Amino acid sequence: MSDQLEMKRLETQHQELETAIYDERKRPLPDTSVLSSLKKQKLRIKDEIERLHHG
Repeated sequence: MSDQLEMKRLETQHQELETAIYDERKRPLPDTSVLSSLKKQKLRIKDEIERLHHG
């Protein structure tokens, strides 16, 4: 897969995780373990995006 396609895929995943985090935070009783997991996934993707940028 080209770096451009991979970057787009990662950016889409990053945004989906951002939305999931937002949605979880809006719940009356957000699940902290779910939030933690989502945030870790988002950070891994962010690191991968940075790696591709500086490649």
